[in-house]
This record gives sequence, C-alpha cells and structure tokens, in this order.
Amino acid sequence: MPNISKRGSSIPASPIRKLVPFAEAAKKRGVHIYHLNIGQPDIKTPSSALNVVKESNLEIVAYSHSAGFESYRKKLVQYYDRFEIKVSYEDIIVTTGGSEAILFGVLSCLDRGDELIVPEPFYANYNGFANTGGINLVPVTAHISNGYALPPIEEFEKLITPKTKGILICNPGNPTGYLYAKEELQKLRDIVIKHDLFLFSDEVYREFCYEGHEHLSILRLDGLDEHAIIFDSISKRYSACGARIGAIVSKNKEVMATAMKYAQARLSPPTLAQILAEATLDVPNSYLEEAFVEYDGRRRLLIERLQAMDGVICPSPKGAFYAFVQLPIDDAERFCKWLLEDFSYKESTVMMAPGTGFYVTEGLGKQEVRMAYVLNKEDLSKAMDCLEEALKVYPGRQ
Repeated sequence: MPNISKRGSSIPASPIRKLVPFAEAAKKRGVHIYHLNIGQPDIKTPSSALNVVKESNLEIVAYSHSAGFESYRKKLVQYYDRFEIKVSYEDIIVTTGGSEAILFGVLSCLDRGDELIVPEPFYANYNGFANTGGINLVPVTAHISNGYALPPIEEFEKLITPKTKGILICNPGNPTGYLYAKEELQKLRDIVIKHDLFLFSDEVYREFCYEGHEHLSILRLDGLDEHAIIFDSISKRYSACGARIGAIVSKNKEVMATAMKYAQARLSPPTLAQILAEATLDVPNSYLEEAFVEYDGRRRLLIERLQAMDGVICPSPKGAFYAFVQLPIDDAERFCKWLLEDFSYKESTVMMAPGTGFYVTEGLGKQEVRMAYVLNKEDLSKAMDCLEEALKVYPGRQ
C-alpha cells in the first residue's frame, strides 16, 4: 500500500473535533451532551439574509469574480468604515471562510522554512495551516496568571531570527477571549516595523468586546500599511459558520496581488454564500446588539459558575465567546475523554476542547480546556452542573 505524505501525517488532529467519535458513542448510549467544544453559535442566522438567498431565482449558479462579488466588497468597505478601518474594495479578497484567508495570507508572505511568531495558546488550526506551507510556528507563551495578556515585547524580540517573517495574533482571542489593548498593539507595530515583518491579525470577533472595551484593528495603526494583513469571517458575527465566507484585507498591493493568484487557483468563493453574506450587511444593527447582550449574559454566568468551583482558575474574557480554563485535573485530554466515556450526571455530560492542542510548546495546556459559551443560559448552567459534579468524582483530580 502506498504511503501518505509526511506533510499529511504530521498535521495535528483538531483538539476541537478529535473527540467527536467518543461523543457520538455517548449519544448512542442515550447520554445528552452539552457542546462547549466548538464555536458554533446557537443564535439564528438572520432570516432576512436567508430569504435573499431563497428568493434569488438564479437559473445558473455561476462562478463569481475570484476576488468575490464587487458589490459585496464595496459594501464591506462601508462596514469596515464603521470601525474606522479605511480600505478600498481592491484591498479585499473574499475567501471560503476565514480559514482560506489565513491560508492565502501565510502562503503569500512566508516560504517553506520561514518562521511565524504566535502567542500561545492560539487557535489550533493555525498549526495546520502553517504545517501545510512548511512554515515553522514559533510560540511566545502567554500565561493564565495575567489573563493571557500579550507577553513582554522583549520575549518577541528574543525569538526573531533571519527566518522570521511575521507575527500572528487573534484579537479578540480564540481560545482565551483576551482583548489586546492599544498599547499592546502599538508595541507589536513598533517591532514589526523595526524588523520589517508582517503583522497578521485574525479579527473575526471584533463585535464581541465586553465590559466597555472596544476593538482596535491593526489597520488603524499608523505606519502599518505595508505590514498589516487582517483575516475576517461572517461565521460568528452572523451565526453563519456553514456559509464559509471570509475575507483577507490588506493595503499591501503586492501581498494582495499574490493572494489573488491563490484565489484564482481555487476559482471563486461560493456564489450562494456570497449572496447571503452581502445580505447580512443590510441586517439591522439590532441583530448584533441582541447577540452581544446574549453572549455577555452567558459569559458572566459561565465565569461566575467556574470561579465558584474549588480548584478552578478562570480569567474573565473580555472578548469573543470563549473561556480558557485551568482545572484541578491530571490531564485535560484524558479528562475530556473520560467525561464522554465514563461519566454522566442526570443522563448528561459536557464536551470541551483539551488545552494541549492550542499550544506548540510540549507539555503546556495539560490542565487547561477551552469552553465556548455558545449555548443558551439554561443549557450552559446545566453544563456547569455536569462539570462541577464531574470534578468531584474524576479519578485524576489534583
């Protein structure tokens, strides 16, 4: 039998989805599972946008422009302007989800063997995308003791080598929910300008910033026009994960021309999903305002419950809809698997993402899990009941 590629065999399994077979087996046994493992919102996709797709009356579902509908990109310019992000429609390429935007970005800017510095814990799929391009992720570790704040800029400086081509952040953060302050972003700006690097920023959660905090895009920082590349998506904003519509945005003309070659190679983003995405930009602001209030309520409930549990450490996330939590356990992967195989409370259990998959550094994250507060408050409270009871009886409790 022929061998699979070394590249394919070395890509790590998703910590978010790798336990799915155990969850499926639990469901067959009649156990109800509260899914906190994946950022799939339960808030309804805007019906007005769905209706535009239903009423499109297309006779042919044709290719679009490889950069996406021009009409959609021009509407995105107006959307970004609300956040004081000043771009033209030619600075935007519509992608098949934020995932493709990340892939286009790193493949356009880094060669095989180049290095990309990323604060860890980070969105696990960055590792897969880097692996695909033969790019080395170089971690700089953030710590739970200060809420996963940006590590000291001196730590970044120590890691820069002739092979370093960029720094990648997620703001607000997945998996930590950390929101970078202006001063932190300015430090990153200064270091990428000093060393002539790219600064990539995954900004898909910009609408979800809590406790009076506001999101600041790197495209608003002076001096970064040739350095800044942002990744975006409608998946979380409009609860449209399955539409697979994202965007790569940059004022660097050479980067965008290169990304366009990748866009042309995959022909076009999906036509029907672009119709949906364009229609979301006409959805009243009340939709996002109501979603924000709901997520904030869930966030406060989750944090209150977790911080009341003995031995649990949970910083208060200021953005996105995730919490990265330290539990009094021996091994997060073992614990999450045990929850699905051997535990139930009132015929229910909870599914979470083990923390190790969000790190590059070996051995980190063994006591940490990511929770996505994407369930309604009643279900979220029941999930916390399950977790609280599980921690009381887990054989590997520490």
